[in-house]
Amino acid sequence: MDNSDKTLVQEFLRTKDKTSFRQLYRRHTPALYPLAIRLVGGVESDAQDAIQEMWIRACKSLDRFEWRSSLRTWLTGILINRLHEVNREQWRRHEEQYPDNGFGAVAVAHEQTDFGRTSLDLEQLIARLPAGYRQVLALHDIEGYTHDEIGALLEISAGTSKSQLFHARRALRATLQTETRLP
Repeated sequence: MDNSDKTLVQEFLRTKDKTSFRQLYRRHTPALYPLAIRLVGGVESDAQDAIQEMWIRACKSLDRFEWRSSLRTWLTGILINRLHEVNREQWRRHEEQYPDNGFGAVAVAHEQTDFGRTSLDLEQLIARLPAGYRQVLALHDIEGYTHDEIGALLEISAGTSKSQLFHARRALRATLQTETRLP
């Protein structure tokens, strides 16, 4: 039996065969889960929820997938879109709970870039980056996507992707330099 993604998807769509879905799940989830962890800032329960929602959405729209990209790239796009929705929902809740008093934007920007001084764990430092920086850094430096691919996935320009990567690296470098200075 051919176990290509396309064959497994066709089998799943034709028969709703759990074995085909299970093979797809086992093939792609191990690669996507670490990305989800990074994109949600290290919160495992949020990453698990995002992966589960990604698969639900993928199953609902598999019959419309046109194979212009790999299945994994398509799943990554679904995952990122879901996380964008979560970020927007969290921002709306934050705005409702804490109406802007003129200092809100400054407080949020500080909160998003305040790395703390408790750990040199790179994963923790990445988790504390603003969402846009974290997403581009994870997709480019960890997952190996090009700026054009990142632009398509995140619906930003390649130039914005490059800028976000530059700022993410600069923020990490500054924090590491500060944290590793001897008294």
